[in-house]
Amino acid sequence: MLKLSQTEYAAIRQHGEDTYPHECCGVLLGSVNLDTDTRVVQSVVRAGNTRTDSPHNRYSIDPAELIRIQMQGRKRGEDIIGFYHSHPDHPAMWSSTDLAEAHWIGCSYVITSVDGDKTTGKAVFTKSWVLYGSPDGSAKQLEEEEMIVQNPEQ
Repeated sequence: MLKLSQTEYAAIRQHGEDTYPHECCGVLLGSVNLDTDTRVVQSVVRAGNTRTDSPHNRYSIDPAELIRIQMQGRKRGEDIIGFYHSHPDHPAMWSSTDLAEAHWIGCSYVITSVDGDKTTGKAVFTKSWVLYGSPDGSAKQLEEEEMIVQNPEQ
């Protein structure tokens, strides 16, 4: 299960709209309750999409940027608990490329579909998937997970 605030949820969707018709990407920072397999988002950090070959349907986060985000999060007591990206003019369903390039076992992967007219996009659906598999990456799979969007006072 993934829990995040309405503000963080809106920020993810807005990022997808801002980068349309290209994919956006970013990092979810927070904590994990291992007893309940619940990831709680405390902050959302935008990252740059470094893909130049096909940014409209692929994304990549520069490893140096990822390390910087991880270090900043740790200073606040937050860990990387997931990632997000958008699918311009495609469903909020992971692709074979998404699965092949997902490596953080136990992390959430949030996908927002953004539909538009090639210049302006509107976030439509947002779903979350958790990556399961062995530490060596074999037999990995993405399974849809419940996503709870909370009001700030909850």
